Amino acid sequence: MSAKKGKNKTSKNHGKGRFGRIILKIILAVFLISILLPLLYRWVNPPITPLMIIRKVKNDAPIEKKWVGIDDISPNLVVCAIAAEDNNFLGHNGFDFGAIEKARKENEKGGRKRGASTISQQTAKNVFLWPSRTWFRKGCEVYFTFLIEHLWSKERIMEVYLNVIEMGNGIYGCEAASQQYFHKNAKSLTRYEAALLTVCYPAPLKRNPAKPTPYLIKRATKISALSLKFGKIKFDEESINKARERYEAREERRKKGDRS
Repeated sequence: MSAKKGKNKTSKNHGKGRFGRIILKIILAVFLISILLPLLYRWVNPPITPLMIIRKVKNDAPIEKKWVGIDDISPNLVVCAIAAEDNNFLGHNGFDFGAIEKARKENEKGGRKRGASTISQQTAKNVFLWPSRTWFRKGCEVYFTFLIEHLWSKERIMEVYLNVIEMGNGIYGCEAASQQYFHKNAKSLTRYEAALLTVCYPAPLKRNPAKPTPYLIKRATKISALSLKFGKIKFDEESINKARERYEAREERRKKGDRS
């Protein structure tokens, strides 16, 4: 009888050990894929994103997109995206801590919630993740942002961002949006048209750049004017290094101000 019990115990332990090894292998496989996919997308354009699949399954939305290289995207759109979404895009390493702190303070005062996601974070979310406000999803966003900031160039991040961002019901990326709303290619966008597209990013299913409300017109005019201060965005090493020096100097001033 005791020998039988011992056998059963050994069998149970063996089963637990086998299950544990399977779980470990799954975790390792997911971890490896999470690194290999961003590495692959350094050169290969993402064919589809989780959001595209979700919209298709839930709403039967179409998937209208056409990939264009950064050289076939208007510089106006690049600079307007930075002016509207992430002023320090070239200088930070994926996270703008000054913007995060500013958003936190403003949100504590109440009123409309202010976000502080960088273009890098938005790209990581759009390419690899699903829309959600959970801490788990946010943690995954931090992880993938870290990866693309170290595996991709800033130019590649911007290129991917402008090609996958949702711009309407079933419309993804600047080329499809330009054709849909302005009947021209993304390379031909004027500064004001680029600004109109950009101000629709936060609510692409509710805003129409071809039929802007007074609020969108006002916002686009402001972004268009602000973009002039940035000049033409360059992605060469010298421009990136200068931007990083400016960002680090600003962060140092901010930290000193917090300590005083």
